[in-house]
Amino acid sequence: VQLVESGGGSVQAGGSLRLSCAASENIFSRNDMGWYREYRRPPTQERELVALIRSDGSTYYADSVKGRFTISRDIAKNTMYLQMNNLKPEDTNIYYCASMDTGDWGQGTHVTVSS
Repeated sequence: VQLVESGGGSVQAGGSLRLSCAASENIFSRNDMGWYREYRRPPTQERELVALIRSDGSTYYADSVKGRFTISRDIAKNTMYLQMNNLKPEDTNIYYCASMDTGDWGQGTHVTVSS
């Protein structure tokens, strides 16, 4: 499965962005999908799970983004979203979408939040 993220950019603190993850086939209704970003301190090869939407539609959020980020999907459009509100400089990162069941990853989209 090919996953392509879009929607990244540069905003000031307090601003909003909506990331999209388009899939090459309909996987959202049968796979758990997540948004990840790189760990910042210390920098590692691992990635932090930011938000998850399970195949049944239930969601999970990391404490650092709870109340500010919303994960959703449009199964008919084979697309998943991450609405990011009240962005903070510490949200600056590369954001990836991934299929947790198949191990497929997108190429990432950059988000920069200035203070």
